[in-house]
Amino acid sequence: MLYRNFGKTNEKVSVLGFGCMRLPMMENDPTKIDEQKTINMIQYAIDQGVNYIDTAYPYGGFSMHEAGESEPLVAKALRNGYREKVKISTKLPSWLIETREDMDKYLNEQLQRLDTNYIDFYLIHGITSSYWKKLKELGFEEFLDQAIDDGRIKYAGFSFHDRIELFKEVIDHYDWSFCLIQYNYLDENYQAGTEGLKYAFNKGLGVAVMEPLRGGQIAVNIPHEVQDIFDQANVKRSPAEWALRWVWNHPEVSVVLSGMNTMIDVNDNLSIVNDAQPNSLTQKELDIVNQAKMVFKDKLEVGCTGCGYCLPCPEGVNIPENFAKYNDYYLFGSPETKGRFQFVYDISMLNGGQASACKECGQCEEHCTQGIPIIKELKKVKKLYE
Repeated sequence: MLYRNFGKTNEKVSVLGFGCMRLPMMENDPTKIDEQKTINMIQYAIDQGVNYIDTAYPYGGFSMHEAGESEPLVAKALRNGYREKVKISTKLPSWLIETREDMDKYLNEQLQRLDTNYIDFYLIHGITSSYWKKLKELGFEEFLDQAIDDGRIKYAGFSFHDRIELFKEVIDHYDWSFCLIQYNYLDENYQAGTEGLKYAFNKGLGVAVMEPLRGGQIAVNIPHEVQDIFDQANVKRSPAEWALRWVWNHPEVSVVLSGMNTMIDVNDNLSIVNDAQPNSLTQKELDIVNQAKMVFKDKLEVGCTGCGYCLPCPEGVNIPENFAKYNDYYLFGSPETKGRFQFVYDISMLNGGQASACKECGQCEEHCTQGIPIIKELKKVKKLYE
């Protein structure tokens, strides 16, 4: 396992981090989390040198407003000596904070849920302009200072989902130790992007990266045109390896979070991680990735990563699934194959959740971390499939 410095913390973190947002399911049923499989995967990854475990208050749940199963599962996985081998990263649910007291309430609850006396890396979750204004009014700075002073957390950071101008403002406002940004070869200029990555690094922050595979969009069932481009390389790699290696190639990146759902995912990532040196891709290889990016950019209709922050919809619309099936058609389909994609869409919506159920309340757009005009895009899904 390779390790990199995590900014001003001077901690060494594994270049591969275990992201615990999308947990393995049983019978493909999101209400049935495969607890033992999750624990086995986390412990195995730790045994192979992974020392960064990332979770959050709502992960492993069905609503951003309720505690999910991820934190308690992480606690179970870290029993029997595993806690001492890793750094835990979790996040304050910023959208639930209404008072200064709420900050302590949720942190103390998370300490109990994680069965630990301290959290190594504690983040303000998903900063956007609206959350940022409220957090400053409520005095988040004093909260973080106190939590560090009394030992409940070791280092303070934030995750980010907004424009680069706000990112720089946030960086400069407080003495952060690290940040978490979305970054992949399709999102070089999205949200913080490359400019934000370098800005944070030059300010001494450790930088963790989420969505390196863009919710799987640039790793699974990629367009054949993209695969043809990758096949031109002298060194043969899977689409997932190309995407991960591209992120790891940046020396400003300390750790890349991967949401691994199977032991195969874990082993695949571990098999490539020892080559994850910064500046190790040749110019020809970088050109190949850039060509692949251009193909994706031409084909992708909706930039949804499937994170689920938009859920639950009051009308039961399965927003990520609608966009996934919509993108599938434009990435891989044609008028001649429309029937096959229509069938898959209909099957996936047997229990409801169609785009046509949208009542345009706008709640989803308030929580969307990608800034997608969801209402407008759902109308396109409806036109295609309904």
